[in-house]
Amino acid sequence: MSDAVSVARGAPGSELRPATRADLAGLPVDVAPRLLGGILEVTADGDTVAVRLTEVEAYHGQGTGPVPDPGSHARMGRTARNSTMWGEPGHLYVYLSHGIHSCVNVVCGPAGTPGGILLRAGEVVSGADAATRRRTAVRAAPAQGAAAQDAATQGAAARGAAARGAAAPPRTPERAAPSAAVSSSGEATVRARTLAHRDLARGPGRLGQAVGLRHLQHDGIDAITAEPRAGACARLFLLDRVLPATVSGPRVGVAGLAGTASFPWRFWIDGDPTVSAFRWGRGARDVHASSV
Repeated sequence: MSDAVSVARGAPGSELRPATRADLAGLPVDVAPRLLGGILEVTADGDTVAVRLTEVEAYHGQGTGPVPDPGSHARMGRTARNSTMWGEPGHLYVYLSHGIHSCVNVVCGPAGTPGGILLRAGEVVSGADAATRRRTAVRAAPAQGAAAQDAATQGAAARGAAARGAAAPPRTPERAAPSAAVSSSGEATVRARTLAHRDLARGPGRLGQAVGLRHLQHDGIDAITAEPRAGACARLFLLDRVLPATVSGPRVGVAGLAGTASFPWRFWIDGDPTVSAFRWGRGARDVHASSV
């Protein structure tokens, strides 16, 4: 077991062991609670980050289980995007959300059927410096680009005015960007806002950023064998029991019926500060209201 996970084992009741394919061979809705308190450890670009899982969501697929899941990427069958969900349990399905965020799912389910468990949130228990650096870089990049563009525009205007013998135009206010500023030399600098530790992997996009897994490079990486892929390797560790503080409810931000109490397939550790806030998906609140 790695040093990063050994650090996490210091918590009470953390009898962790490497996950096996057999651990993940059941239906996603049955396997999902067992991931809570487990750890996903990822080494990417030379840095290792370990996240204790505190919130997950189960997703079935076409022909998986007795109830069709209208919220799953695999509800209509196999495509180039979701093909990893048909693979062996223990591989990671890494997909792109809103064209920006790389979200990580643990593939599970009976052989030949699609399924996955979205890793919604966790606590960074090792590698916090690397996780913070990755998260800060993602947050700062757009603001830094805006500041640099403003500086270049203002500099060009001043040089043009000087060449014409005219007074330089007044300096315009900097574009509102809480993490960026322009120095007196005209160079863009970044003042990254401090990230609270609880927010490093709070939410599926943040978790993906924190551990360094990216779509499309790492889609399909094996978290059982830890075989390297595209400069990264991943390993999943599980507890031998379901935590007593486990609770369940509707999935977050899922549209329609699939985001209501008809699918209480979101599981989290009650009271854990890293669990993300609930929000209704498109139309889900109305469907829920009509059923009560």
